[in-house]
Amino acid sequence: MTHWFHRNPLKATAPVSFNYYGVATTPAATKICNDLRLSRTRLLELFTDLSCTPEMMKNLTDTYFSLLKGFIVSLDDSSQDSKLRYIQNFKWTDTLQGQLPSAQQDAVFELVSMGFNVALWYTKYASRLAGKEDITEDEAKDVHRSLKTAAGIFKHLKESYIPKLITPVEKGRDLEARLIDSYIIQCQAEAQEVTIARAIELKHNPGLIAALAYETANFYQKADQTLSSLDPSYTIKWRKYLHLKCCFYMAYAYCYHGQTLLASDKCGEAIRSLQEAEKFFSKAEALCKEYGESKGPGTTAKPSGHLFFRKLGTLVKNTLEKCQRENGFIYFQKIPPEAPQLELKANYGLVEPIPFEFPAVHTHWTLESLAAFDLTKRPKEDSAKPKPEEEVKPVKEPDIKPQKDTGCQIS
Repeated sequence: MTHWFHRNPLKATAPVSFNYYGVATTPAATKICNDLRLSRTRLLELFTDLSCTPEMMKNLTDTYFSLLKGFIVSLDDSSQDSKLRYIQNFKWTDTLQGQLPSAQQDAVFELVSMGFNVALWYTKYASRLAGKEDITEDEAKDVHRSLKTAAGIFKHLKESYIPKLITPVEKGRDLEARLIDSYIIQCQAEAQEVTIARAIELKHNPGLIAALAYETANFYQKADQTLSSLDPSYTIKWRKYLHLKCCFYMAYAYCYHGQTLLASDKCGEAIRSLQEAEKFFSKAEALCKEYGESKGPGTTAKPSGHLFFRKLGTLVKNTLEKCQRENGFIYFQKIPPEAPQLELKANYGLVEPIPFEFPAVHTHWTLESLAAFDLTKRPKEDSAKPKPEEEVKPVKEPDIKPQKDTGCQIS
């Protein structure tokens, strides 16, 4: 399923040296600064390293975030911030808004921005893994887990850290609730796609598959609606993807619901359900073309070229023809003018984000090492206002070549 998922670009950031000459007054304090610089640099490199695994990512993020938290939280368990929270200016771009960065002199801004990129990495890792030619069951589980992990990170940022920012988030920026919510919902929907593919392959009950497909379509619709109040100049492409996936899974829901109705001898209703599936599949096909022609940030998925996509078209056609034959020979039932109302609720397979927490403060941080940072020695120009108009170099992401499509078979 190479290029089955739409992916927005990674956030880019300006380099940070963590050089506080005169402020860091002991070797222990200097070591913390050096470790911060090295772990941040390495983490940014890992985002585009195709050999990076979730284990490698977790190990390095734990190191960097545990060191960074010494700039954020008090070491004496009080509710006060660290005295170092506002010592450094950080610049980050947004996934949708080009290379003009936002800048804040706040370590919490760095924590949530880097955390956001980590979540994006998990979605991109899942997309690459799903694109393998012969994906194994364990790899499918990794895709599923990575998407739930990403959703959990986004959710934790939204609920626990973004509200702590001193500077309010600008509308349409990554850290705004509408954007974060859309990312969370998309991750849940895509994880459920893995569940649906598995359920179809194992020939589970059509009623369960229909319910899962319906819930997934609703997720995509909700993500699309969440973006509807944002500027279409940078959301149109993403929204076309969400809309086409919604139509695709509505087609799946009506197709498998039709099979359930036929099994209950409701052939007329089954035909009407299959006709609705045909309508939604045609709409998804048209939206694939519109999506491919849309301008905007992110990689272009190519769903209509996938066997998984084409198989549905064949399944809808064959199932509809079967229902029509059965009705002509056996049932002779009237076909309702209205499509059946889908009031399907999946009892199994629904995806929830994996809960995420940032690591505890690194052991290098002690009351002594914190006291070794003397803020009275800061140069005066450190407090100069940031220049947000300065451009930050975009992240050069690796180009993933499409592999032979096997229809997302899990071997």
